[in-house]
Amino acid sequence: MRRGMLIIDRGSRQREAGEELEKICGAIEERGMYDYVGYCFLEVEPPFIEDGLPKALGQDLDQLTIVPYFLYPGRKVKAAVTEAMTYQAKTRTKLHVTRSMSMHPAMVELADARVRDALAGGGVELPRERTDVLVIGHGSKDPNAQMALRYVTDGLAGLGYRNASHCFLEIEQPDIAAGVAACAAENPEALAIVFYFLHEGAHVKTDIYGDLNPALEGAGIGRVCITRHLGADEKMIDLVLERAGEVEGAD
Repeated sequence: MRRGMLIIDRGSRQREAGEELEKICGAIEERGMYDYVGYCFLEVEPPFIEDGLPKALGQDLDQLTIVPYFLYPGRKVKAAVTEAMTYQAKTRTKLHVTRSMSMHPAMVELADARVRDALAGGGVELPRERTDVLVIGHGSKDPNAQMALRYVTDGLAGLGYRNASHCFLEIEQPDIAAGVAACAAENPEALAIVFYFLHEGAHVKTDIYGDLNPALEGAGIGRVCITRHLGADEKMIDLVLERAGEVEGAD
């Protein structure tokens, strides 16, 4: 049986997003023993779904697993799945669609690893019970986005961090200024700020800092460490393979 996978990402004009997806696809093709692994974007930048799906279906596959590579199970995911599944009537290839990359312990583990790396890189040697964490997500009109981010912060709290909270770059409240102010009110010994984004796009490079830097300047928090984004981490690759396994064995 010839098996393939197509990862559908939201989309970014930053070359780093494509580079990270290339790395993820290469690892998945090797470890998952797929005959073909590719990616496409829902919006912003080609290759779009109408480019990626025909290319994948042209690989003479018996089944194709479609992975919505999103952190939140919201409207963007639904749009990607709906568009992708319109191709089922046009092909003999069996299409499977996985769940998104949300509401899974691996995301808590990855956020925790980013915090520990940032603290170590900043020379902060404190146990979790003396460390506060603020997770910054993108924001969405879909209530599932709030739920997904709360899952991560609740998970971090469960690991023993003194305080774990979240805020949003845009669309939702609390915004970054409010999130930082709430953290400052708890008088943290050290604050780790998690950039909960898949890729090093414009949001991570510039947009967040436009709100974060002014908020931190007036907050009076002594030690602040900022994590890197989630990126092409082994935990993300493991999660993609796990999500694929959930649907590929369902028939």
